[in-house]
Amino acid sequence: MRKLNLAIAGTALLFAVGTASAQEVGDPAAGEKVFNKCKACHAVGEGAKNKIGPELNGIVGDKPGADRGGYKFSKPFQDWAADKTAWNEELMTTWISDPRGTVKGTKMAFAGLKKPDELKNVIAYLATFDESGGQQDPAEALKAAAAK
Repeated sequence: MRKLNLAIAGTALLFAVGTASAQEVGDPAAGEKVFNKCKACHAVGEGAKNKIGPELNGIVGDKPGADRGGYKFSKPFQDWAADKTAWNEELMTTWISDPRGTVKGTKMAFAGLKKPDELKNVIAYLATFDESGGQQDPAEALKAAAAK
């Protein structure tokens, strides 16, 4: 009986950890609505092209400042990005919440998203796109980015 109780407790713990991890990822559907604030300058999905800002397919896990279809990043952004390994949730939160405060002299004129739920949701939305604009599991993309 004791072994059964331990097995049940272990299963409950695994379920709780798995549920917590899933809850940590924002809501991509809500993030799609938030992304409307970004669409004037950025695109995602199949056929996305650079606009005023770079297209963002596969951005989660990519190295900041990496080639985005020939997009020319500002020198201040390139300098800031030089020692960064990957766009993970933490780095994206810093950047999206205050681009001009994060990188003085950036070309990105957006004031930033200030609401934590909007940040989490738009990052989850961006994480749904692989490099070709196809769909991927945002939780897995964010997990892989965090490991880089």
